[in-house]
Amino acid sequence: MSAQRQIERIAVLVSAGRHPVSGAPRYSRNDAQALEIGRKLAGQHRAQLDVLHAGDANDPALAEYLALGAREVEVLACAPGDDAARALAERVRGYDLVLTGTRAEGAHDSGMLPYSVAAALGSPLVGSAVDIDVARDAKGGRATVRQFLPKGLRRRVETTLPAVIAVHPLANAEPQYAYARLRAGTIRPQRATRFASDEAAAWKVGPIERKPVKLAAAEKRSGHARMLSAVTTESRGGSVVIEGSSVEKAQVILAYLREHQLIDY
Repeated sequence: MSAQRQIERIAVLVSAGRHPVSGAPRYSRNDAQALEIGRKLAGQHRAQLDVLHAGDANDPALAEYLALGAREVEVLACAPGDDAARALAERVRGYDLVLTGTRAEGAHDSGMLPYSVAAALGSPLVGSAVDIDVARDAKGGRATVRQFLPKGLRRRVETTLPAVIAVHPLANAEPQYAYARLRAGTIRPQRATRFASDEAAAWKVGPIERKPVKLAAAEKRSGHARMLSAVTTESRGGSVVIEGSSVEKAQVILAYLREHQLIDY
């Protein structure tokens, strides 16, 4: 492998998203960021780029990834009760870099897919990536990732290749939608080994029976005091417990809930 060709194969795992208001199928914006970063790296290193999805090849949301720059979306047949992470891991075994979004949009959006794929591959995982640089040194390939942190903070971490990297929604990428690319690309169904999910039998799916009740202490202050608190940064009371065991900290929480009559035991 030459110095100009640090990586040979990149896989981007995409999911089918849904519009948060209408519920209409669409591409996942988070996965679109991962696809754009994958396209950029593939162009820099002249690497092979494969876009993969585990699910139904007839899902209308998949075609939109063609418009975002994927020449082809390979779909691994996967039923709702199958282990999609394991099927994808077997397909991308041997790739230098696997990119995913942080989580799906409006579907099975637990955010566990990158972790499950990395565990199945035995590869390192880096999450919340906003940009990625790939280089090669005497020890082999490595990726330098700038990670998103709360309150505007960022940090750089390095990992060896092969690796799985989950891209943050605020990544440094600007996907461009082109209808001509949608018409030129193809959705290719692919038969794959189906793995039964170990967790599917442990869950029961059904309609929502009642909404969860949010525990909130009753407001005992006057209206004037509440108006003042809206424009000032005064302390609302409470206590910060740092020392002590987990049992002692739990007792503090229970005492607060009992004091405000949020629990009756």
